[in-house]
Amino acid sequence: MEISRRGVLVGAAVGGGLLAMWSFQPRTFSTPLTPGRDEYAFDAWLKIGTDGVVTVAVPQLEMGQGITTLLPQIIAMELGADWRQVAVEPAPVSGAYGNIPLAARWSALWMPSAPGLADEPDDFLARRFAQNHRFNAVADGTSLAAYEMPCRNAAAAARAMLAMAAADIWDIGWEECEAAGGFITHGSKRLNFARLVEEAVSFSPPDPPPLRPEAPVEEPIAGAADAPTAFPRLDMPSKVDGTYLFAGDVRLPGMVFASIRHGPVDQAQLSAFNKNAAAGINGLVGVVAGKRWLAAIATTWWVAERAVGAMNPRFDVAQPVRSEQIEKALDTALRTGTAQRLDTRGEGDRLMGKPGIALRYDIAPAIHASLETATATAHFADGKLELWIASQTPEAAREAAAKAIGISASDVILYPMPAGGSFDSRLEHGHAIEVALIAREIGRPVQLMWSRGQELLAGRPRMPAAALVTGRLRSGGNGELETMRVRIAAPPSAHEFGQRLFHNKTSWAAIRNSAGKADPLALEGAMPAYAIPNVAVDHVPVSLPLPTGRMRGNGHGITAFITESFIDEMAWRQGREPLSYRMEMLGSDIKLAQCLQRASRIAGWDGGKDQSGQGLACHRMGEGEYAGRIACIATARRDGGGARVSKLSVAVDIGRIINLDIARQQIEGGLVFGMAMALGASMHYLDGVPTLKRLSQLGLPLLADCPEIEVDFISSDSQPFDPGELGAIIAAPAIANALYSATGQRIRRLPLYPEGL
Repeated sequence: MEISRRGVLVGAAVGGGLLAMWSFQPRTFSTPLTPGRDEYAFDAWLKIGTDGVVTVAVPQLEMGQGITTLLPQIIAMELGADWRQVAVEPAPVSGAYGNIPLAARWSALWMPSAPGLADEPDDFLARRFAQNHRFNAVADGTSLAAYEMPCRNAAAAARAMLAMAAADIWDIGWEECEAAGGFITHGSKRLNFARLVEEAVSFSPPDPPPLRPEAPVEEPIAGAADAPTAFPRLDMPSKVDGTYLFAGDVRLPGMVFASIRHGPVDQAQLSAFNKNAAAGINGLVGVVAGKRWLAAIATTWWVAERAVGAMNPRFDVAQPVRSEQIEKALDTALRTGTAQRLDTRGEGDRLMGKPGIALRYDIAPAIHASLETATATAHFADGKLELWIASQTPEAAREAAAKAIGISASDVILYPMPAGGSFDSRLEHGHAIEVALIAREIGRPVQLMWSRGQELLAGRPRMPAAALVTGRLRSGGNGELETMRVRIAAPPSAHEFGQRLFHNKTSWAAIRNSAGKADPLALEGAMPAYAIPNVAVDHVPVSLPLPTGRMRGNGHGITAFITESFIDEMAWRQGREPLSYRMEMLGSDIKLAQCLQRASRIAGWDGGKDQSGQGLACHRMGEGEYAGRIACIATARRDGGGARVSKLSVAVDIGRIINLDIARQQIEGGLVFGMAMALGASMHYLDGVPTLKRLSQLGLPLLADCPEIEVDFISSDSQPFDPGELGAIIAAPAIANALYSATGQRIRRLPLYPEGL
């Protein structure tokens, strides 16, 4: 039984209250920042040194999305700092940095019996969960929603305290002072932050902090997609010269290296291995056997890899995964399974009658293929574990590692490292558990790095799915849809992920506990943005032997492809031009219509006729004030056994843009990622083992395959929307529709060409 917020409030009024009084006590946190020599901490977010350097704490994993620039930029703009004197450091795990919007979005995962009590960012239980569980997770593009205002408040308070210090020297009211470029000024008088900081920390900041009237923003210029930013990325110089340290760059005195072999998917148990076969390998330090894996530890990773391979570990598997099983289960569920209704508009499918059209779409499991594979370093000594890891959920990784070796989480010191890509794969923390166990047995610092083959084997792919979309046209109309039903057979992947992350379940227990549950999070975006009067969205939950996880774009990566492929095919079948057909149905979303118009203009849209190879797609992510929109026109053609994409033109509305350069990078990178999802990056399983082992086998775009990309931003004063996933979900349907224009062949599966480029 689900408990609603209203039900609890009514029950509280009648029964005298359902929540314990302790939960209403205000939470305070000591400042988690440790000032260095000649540094002074202001709130949990920033320190200022007597050299004038402003150091900003960032509680989010930097995995290429630029968060270690965005949050410092917000503070610099609000504080009035000189960007050349802004530094950044990773924040320790602390309740002061709880990601409350994400806790609210995922309330069904951590509180499945009563998600309605905490599904809004201002809900008390969402706030309390995020604080108590140190939930500074990175996912779903919630970083700005969670942290922009705390950063602005901290910077505004510090600015006021610096102004108070200057005003005290000048004997004026602090409100008369201005802050810019690292100085506090009053008329011709000015003092830099370095001079004022020591006195400033003795003042009490005003409550509420005096925010600037304008929120941080960089206005896009129409037609000037490459306009430069005033705030270049802080991490760019070190990434260019190679000094930026990722998880795999950690080096400790006396450190050794571990390579690992996992059993086939799923429920494999290590049954035998030949330890003697590795005994003569020079540099081997030790062997650690887990219940479901085997690791060799050596003075170099390559020696460890050679040793673990020589031992030829063998596994017993209860139910090894085969792709044919997955496809059969999805097909059966789509045809005969019991559906649960996720969403309805108008009359739903009550007026469907005999559908005028019914089209099927199939989506294969997709893999992350981040540049840096799962990597962690650990040192266990004197009952304490030190852990260096790149994690999107650092507190969950910390707790899992502690539980694995039987110590308290308070005895685990986690050093947050940046990731060389993630695409949501670092929400999982199996490698944290493994490295903790290995470190305990070896007794010296050890670094575990999964090989590419092990990453493909032990990672959690995006869920596969099969969908049937049916539609009925308006009688006497011009090809407009009156009723649309979307039926998707797929595992309840978000529920499974929640069981692993929040309830510490094994992959098979998570599948068992999620069986039969409808999963709105796993199928986000299935309700189309088009003003179709009657729409029904159904989920047929399927229990597969394949554990699945989250991926960049998540449900939108599936539902955008299904919807935009279907709408495009409807347009062509009715003899309608695809752009105008969409525009007629977007009266309720003017912003998305504007994106379509802008994209068509910059691409020189020709209607996709005469085998021009142009195809379009558009999509909206999110609702209300936090929503992002994108329209894409792709130009593509057949090339050998696959496809060649020559151009991608997009128009984007992501609300108020804080950093134009980072927004452009994220859209461009997402489009290339989406190309990979469209043309390769899928997984086939034989007896529980992926048939592909190497990055080169995945059909990923090479530099020579990358198309010309043009991105135009639409100016907006809406709340900022994270751009990182929009390009990733729109590329596949746009390319599929372009290939139909070029070849007349309609492809209703992902990847479009399993053999890749």
